[in-house]
Amino acid sequence: MKKYTAKSQYAAPAKANIIMDTTYFGRTFGIMVLYDGMTKQALFVGEVQYETNALYAAALAEIKAKGIEIQSIVCDGRKGLMQLYPDTPTQLCHFHQVQILNRYLTRNPKTKAGKALRQLALSLKHSTKKDFHAAFETWYGQHKAFLNERSINEETGKSGYTHKRLRSAYFSLKRNLPYLFVFEDYPDLDIPNTTNLLDGRFADLKQKLRCHQGMSMECKVRFIKDYFSCK
Repeated sequence: MKKYTAKSQYAAPAKANIIMDTTYFGRTFGIMVLYDGMTKQALFVGEVQYETNALYAAALAEIKAKGIEIQSIVCDGRKGLMQLYPDTPTQLCHFHQVQILNRYLTRNPKTKAGKALRQLALSLKHSTKKDFHAAFETWYGQHKAFLNERSINEETGKSGYTHKRLRSAYFSLKRNLPYLFVFEDYPDLDIPNTTNLLDGRFADLKQKLRCHQGMSMECKVRFIKDYFSCK
């Protein structure tokens, strides 16, 4: 991973609430950013071909090596990413959780159970931990039989679950439940429940780059470095 120097003109914070994500400018050119939600500084900016947990771990380790205490982490829910630092409060972005369900259910589920589960996910931003967990259990109680329906494959004669994508969506949400309301468990840390602060910077960066369509890759990299050198 090729690293960029970020925020060199600002003093590094003693503590940071890390928001981390990667955005792409083509299939194999991405920018991984670790952003402090308190000071609005990019503490790490790196050029990557592919987003991996190992690269995130290396970036987090580099921040810690500078003497910055990582108070919390907000991330996009990649498998294994939330377990990188088990002793650090790690929040899964609510928006990304909805996106995960959309991949399984689409934005317009065909079944009653799928529609209800997607609506439940959309309620995350308005819910408390207690209310959401209760609603999740209620959904399961109402749709358990449908979720566990099995059918016979006529070609193989074997039995399998009928609504596989619904099950995948359900178990995704179930696995991620411990990470969806971490911000509520640590109110003194002021942890955001989405990566929106960083995603907003990505959107603004791409909008500015669209005004310079003919920019060479070298100039694009320089532009990105300069962009993340400003608050």
